[in-house]
Amino acid sequence: MSPSPRLAALVAAVALLTIVVGPVIGGLAAVALGAAAVVDALAVRGEPWVRRTLPPVLARGVPAAFSVEADPAGAGSVRVRQPLPPDLAADPQEAPGGLEGTLVGRRRGRHLVAAPVLRREGPLRLGRWDHRPGVETEVLVYPDLPAARRLALAVRRGRLRDPGHRPRGPLGLGTDFEAVRDYSPDDDIRQVNWAATLRTGRPMSNTYRVEQEREVMLLIDAGRLMTAPLSDATRLDVAVDAAVAVATVADVLGDRCGVLAFDGSVRRHLPPRRGGGRAVVEAVFDLEPSMQEPDYELAFRTVAGAKRSLVMVFCDLVEEAAARPLADAVPVLARRHAVVVAGAEDSDLIARTSEPPASVHDAYATAVALDVLGARDRAAALLERAGARTLQAPARGLAAACVQAYLREKSRARL
Repeated sequence: MSPSPRLAALVAAVALLTIVVGPVIGGLAAVALGAAAVVDALAVRGEPWVRRTLPPVLARGVPAAFSVEADPAGAGSVRVRQPLPPDLAADPQEAPGGLEGTLVGRRRGRHLVAAPVLRREGPLRLGRWDHRPGVETEVLVYPDLPAARRLALAVRRGRLRDPGHRPRGPLGLGTDFEAVRDYSPDDDIRQVNWAATLRTGRPMSNTYRVEQEREVMLLIDAGRLMTAPLSDATRLDVAVDAAVAVATVADVLGDRCGVLAFDGSVRRHLPPRRGGGRAVVEAVFDLEPSMQEPDYELAFRTVAGAKRSLVMVFCDLVEEAAARPLADAVPVLARRHAVVVAGAEDSDLIARTSEPPASVHDAYATAVALDVLGARDRAAALLERAGARTLQAPARGLAAACVQAYLREKSRARL
């Protein structure tokens, strides 16, 4: 039970009236006002009927509809407010009669949404009664799955290709040998089976089936450097979005996909499996970075003995000294697997180098930005010499760039 602003205003008016008409009449007026406020509040003491509709799963940054319907079931009015944790946002969060709006997850993971708060106001608008019907509800915030599904659809329709890349061999040629047949004028010369041609006396060609169930292993650094912010997300958020996009495309192409998240120890490990995209999402959607230094050698040894695959490492390339442990560990994988190291570019640094300095301070800032970007390039060159391919792209384009790198490695039969 609580007083209303109208009651506070009337109490002030009674206090002024007491000065004019005397304390006896003023006191009687105050008692009558208090009694009216109590009766007004008791009239709305009963708990109203309420029904809340919340999406059980959200994609980070993608709005979803939610609603809170309330019926006061009696005199007076009701105002609805939905308390939320700081990692969720609603528009609107409070409204009279009920709520109908959008809910946005700002951070991946599991979040508890408290029961809605309903404030009933009596018919005289003197007294209020607050109710909290219902229970807490858990809402899961996944990575940006809609963007991953759009990339997978583009791959299915053949719209996502690497500009300027020419595939090795005829279009649609796989790498798994299937049979020997008579040579066709449309066959690539590399398909000719010279031994069979010599035996039969006529040109013969090898045919191949399109490769299926190749393996893709996604390694996500969840250590200290991945806590760095990028726009409205962290580097780990961007890495998880890109890993989920690659896993979703792997499902479309019939490949097996797994994931390993690590810092100083292995935190999540999901071996490659058919249709592993959903399992990858479930494994890493609530992954949070720690303040530990990543143990690349431990992570690489964990997956090094598996079947030859594409190993995509998501981390942050800061400079040569920080990349040295990664470069020292890359040969553990590069002897058997195709290794791609992917990271998000810092768009603020790139923007700083592209703008002419307007002051001495800007000139110094540009010099620092150039130094940092140069250190990143030297770290990438160090990894290239160790046997890995490096990939750096803007945060919003990292998922598409990683999918293109995966398709490129697949077309070259490197996995």
